Amino acid sequence: MSLSSRLNLARFFNAKGAEAGTLTLTQRRIFILPTRAGVSFGMILLAMFLAAINYNNSLAYLLTFLLTSVTIVSMLHCYRNLQGLQLRARTPQAVFAGETQKLPIHLYNPSSQRRLAIKLGWPKQPPQQVDLDPQQGKWVNLELPALSRGRHPVGQITLYTRFPLGFFHAWSYLHFEVSALVYPKPSGIRRLPEEPFQQQGSEGDRGRGSDDFIGQRPYHPGDSLHHLNWKALARERGLLTKQFGGDRSDELNISWQMLAEQTTEAKISQLCRWVVEAEQSHLRYGLEIPGAHIPIGQGQQHYEQSLTALALYGQKP
Repeated sequence: MSLSSRLNLARFFNAKGAEAGTLTLTQRRIFILPTRAGVSFGMILLAMFLAAINYNNSLAYLLTFLLTSVTIVSMLHCYRNLQGLQLRARTPQAVFAGETQKLPIHLYNPSSQRRLAIKLGWPKQPPQQVDLDPQQGKWVNLELPALSRGRHPVGQITLYTRFPLGFFHAWSYLHFEVSALVYPKPSGIRRLPEEPFQQQGSEGDRGRGSDDFIGQRPYHPGDSLHHLNWKALARERGLLTKQFGGDRSDELNISWQMLAEQTTEAKISQLCRWVVEAEQSHLRYGLEIPGAHIPIGQGQQHYEQSLTALALYGQKP
């Protein structure tokens, strides 16, 4: 049976939406059907049985019934290989569009029997295989290309096995109530503005300033050309950036109005690049886009908040 036919059958018997928490594979969640190899082997057994009747051969009867018993037992083991498994998923780490998203899924075997050759993955994606010892749990990272920005549900995942003989295909569909956040792809032809707005403050040397020279560090993409140490470069010491401290800190307000005559997605990608470069340059920056205003700040939390605002721009809550 094709994947689409199995999917329709499972949805008919077990129509459920996204579920939160730990999912336990009970009897109602597991489906099993013979594979092509299983159907072919069944036809061979039928031919052997007809031949045994035709020739009235006791050894042929014995061999046919023995192989039939092994096939039935393999069906039971295939089903029990999934029964009782417990699964839960964590929210995947946010990535930029064009990168690979990883969904962490934890599988736990509460029984006293080993679970072998268990595979899981998204449709049309290479599955990952895992073996579980008794009372053992494992984390598996499912990979999926992050094609577009925004918050996306992880979708339906297939968990299946053909253990032990490959004659039967037992499977279950998992739909976790988990969504993945994808940041816009940082791109664009315009570099970070070289002259940030400077504002009086009381932070002193705790932030990047422009009054007193306090040292230098390796160059980061987006650093102001005015702060580069060209003498050190001429002496073959590498490209270094001068750092300044004092009562004035560099602040940059990244605004939607800075970009004109561009498509929406091009603006978002350009703003995303500026946010990344401002963070790498240790600038204090803010972000203004239609529907969202993030005050000037700095740090990992501020960085993620800015990227999230760009990722969710124009999307319904």
